Amino acid sequence: MNNVIIERHRSGDDLTTALRQDVREGLSASQKWLPATWFYDARGSELFEEITALPEYYPTRAEREVLLREAPAVAAATGARTLVELGAGSSEKTRALLDALRSAGTLTGFVPQDVSASALTEAAEAIAADYPDLAVHGVVGDFTANLGELPGTSPRLVAFLGGTIGNFPPAERAAFLRSVRAVLKPGEWLLLGTDLVKDPATLVAAYDDARGVTAEFNRNVLTVLNARLGADADPADFDHVAVWDAEHEWIEMRLRARRDLVVHVPGAGLDVEFRAGEHLRTEVSAKFRPEVVRSELADAGFTREHWWTDEANRFGVSLSRAV
Repeated sequence: MNNVIIERHRSGDDLTTALRQDVREGLSASQKWLPATWFYDARGSELFEEITALPEYYPTRAEREVLLREAPAVAAATGARTLVELGAGSSEKTRALLDALRSAGTLTGFVPQDVSASALTEAAEAIAADYPDLAVHGVVGDFTANLGELPGTSPRLVAFLGGTIGNFPPAERAAFLRSVRAVLKPGEWLLLGTDLVKDPATLVAAYDDARGVTAEFNRNVLTVLNARLGADADPADFDHVAVWDAEHEWIEMRLRARRDLVVHVPGAGLDVEFRAGEHLRTEVSAKFRPEVVRSELADAGFTREHWWTDEANRFGVSLSRAV
């Protein structure tokens, strides 16, 4: 399509190099871990889209409720000419923002960013087909490394939705928010989605659905390991585990070895031993309190101008101005 540009800041070789580094560090640790980034090959992106439609997984519906209701207010406050979406995925929820900004007469460009080239290309082409007057400039890259290369005409509105900010531990979260602030001009905007602290049963169910889709998504990190680094991990050797950590107020997703085993990872030069019952942490998903969101944004150089939640007060969306 003529109005779609796909720019690549991470090639397959770049991804393999980054994965190799994470595997060497995470799988050599006394308490094994891998970053959640590595769920998202083409299959992982498909599985996550399935997760967002599950009855247990309330965050997507709650955030969509807020966006549909408040998108006109976002458009009025920001006057954004460019909407930048980090970790765009399918960009389905973003359509409420696109519609509102277009109705306000300010929007000229949309910049979706995602680490999955296939998911990004599909989403960018779908948006371009439905918004033929919009310049769509997709960026394949990692939002923790490639922020400075995001295009767009000022004023820009950066949207980081879905509660993905919770995947960062506190120190990394602070660094990420500062990096977003660093690429924005004073007066530009950040729209941030944050899942809120609530009863543990609801939280755990959202990450351990009855159909087992989240379990397959969790095990997909092993499939990525096999494909990119020639590993011989058998996903069937691991159980999916989701637990609530009350001290840190986050959900942890883990893979638990069903038996003593060794996973060979020739692409990283590792042979990784697992004891029966040993856990590999694959994701943290922090849940937030409103005052914590305000404080962390302020520490990064933002003033929170608006705070909205869904009717059930499950999910918060904040609109903040770079100062």
